[in-house]
Amino acid sequence: MFQRILIANRGEIALRVIRTAREMGIECVTVFSEADAHSLHTRMGHVAVPLGGRLPSESYLVADKILKAAKETGAQAIHPGYGFLSENAAFARAVVDAGLAWIGPPPHAIEVMGDKIESRRAMLAAGVPLVPGLTDPVADADAAVAAAKGIGYPIMIKAAAGGGGKGIRIVRDPGEMKSAFRTASGEAQSAFGDGRLYLERYLDEPRHIEVQVMFDQHGGAVHYGERECSIQRRHQKLLEESPGPIVDAELRAQMGEVALRAGRAVGYQGAGTVEFLYSKGEFFFLEMNTRLQVEHPITEMVTGVDLVRDQLEVAAGRPLARTQDEITWRGHAIEVRINAEDVNAGFLPATGTIRNLRLPGGPWVRVDSCMYRGLEVGLNYDPMLAKIIVWGEDRATAIERMRRALEELNVGGVRTSAPAALAVLAEPAFRAGEYTTHFLEALDLKGRVGAQERLVAAISAVHRRAMASRRALGADAGDRRGWQARSRAALSDHVRLATNPGGQA
Repeated sequence: MFQRILIANRGEIALRVIRTAREMGIECVTVFSEADAHSLHTRMGHVAVPLGGRLPSESYLVADKILKAAKETGAQAIHPGYGFLSENAAFARAVVDAGLAWIGPPPHAIEVMGDKIESRRAMLAAGVPLVPGLTDPVADADAAVAAAKGIGYPIMIKAAAGGGGKGIRIVRDPGEMKSAFRTASGEAQSAFGDGRLYLERYLDEPRHIEVQVMFDQHGGAVHYGERECSIQRRHQKLLEESPGPIVDAELRAQMGEVALRAGRAVGYQGAGTVEFLYSKGEFFFLEMNTRLQVEHPITEMVTGVDLVRDQLEVAAGRPLARTQDEITWRGHAIEVRINAEDVNAGFLPATGTIRNLRLPGGPWVRVDSCMYRGLEVGLNYDPMLAKIIVWGEDRATAIERMRRALEELNVGGVRTSAPAALAVLAEPAFRAGEYTTHFLEALDLKGRVGAQERLVAAISAVHRRAMASRRALGADAGDRRGWQARSRAALSDHVRLATNPGGQA
């Protein structure tokens, strides 16, 4: 096993890897930008190496700086986390060429699965079911119009490279195709330096279901079941759960077998996630994420498996610790991403300084967080601040536990996406497991969040009035009981709250 590894990332995923590594007796080297000089991952590493610069392009995305840090600190392997260089085949190859272990899949697998056109070709050859569409890039807008006739509308235009919802447009009418094609191509070129596009049939009411897989270096492979990730906006996930509400044992076995087939087709090793779209009783390959996923904790909660430990052991050359028959699923888990976003403004990024912080706790509540009081939240990094993960003996229990956990959460100074998650959890359709990838965009989040903000404003008003009364009465910190008695009349005023049509304040 490795004695020392370097974690080429930041925030909660760096902390996640550090914690498992420490339990395994592995020392961790962390790297940090100027903006992260006081961050938690910087403080928790055994050795912390400054990369310089405040922007990712000046620090976490500079491969030479990371390789130099690994060499100078004696690290034997590099864990990329997710984001940044985690799915960069050139970086993975440079790590291996430098004589270090890469805690991830082979560069070739990253290249194939990172290119949506190449991955579709590979999956077609392996007999993996695909959404009807093209396996070659479209030359121009006119060619897209012609190709769409054979595929059938509605059409999804997709960038061949990258992800995160960039370079994607939905076209429902031939008259929209040329304009949408030009816009998507420009966006893809700007985001990924690659403007190639291809076309797929757009599934109107799909569910997004993914399967966690792990491959060792000796031909062993297992899947850890599925996660439902359909609660999303702009193709970015907000809430995930496992098991999937509509997945039974037979469907899980089918999807798991196809996911393993997909990995074997590209000589996969390490942790990965095969994503599918499910519609009307059929599932289709969407893409493969060649790294650990943000939502991996819910799989850990229902299987009892530490996926980072498995990842490290496989990268060190050890065989998988368990067979497929030894993997079982118990209970239900839900994860909510806490992003610095303004729900009322359409999930635009939010900024500020965290002045107050209360994280939830209690039985079967896990918080993966990089937050601390005084943290300055800007626009240079991903807006995700934390993940709240809960487990329950059944789905209903997990939902109520998550609602309670979110109500305990208090992030003062920065708006977060938590109110949107609470709105989802309260919806009868979600509670019944009846939702698709369009669920979140159909909710009236502004009305719900506005009511919550009116409640917060009222509480703040009461607090200010109490403090003013206390000052007027001359109470001090050592005379609380006397102040309470003298100021009871002063606090008898009421604040009237407007309520939304549903009666929720």
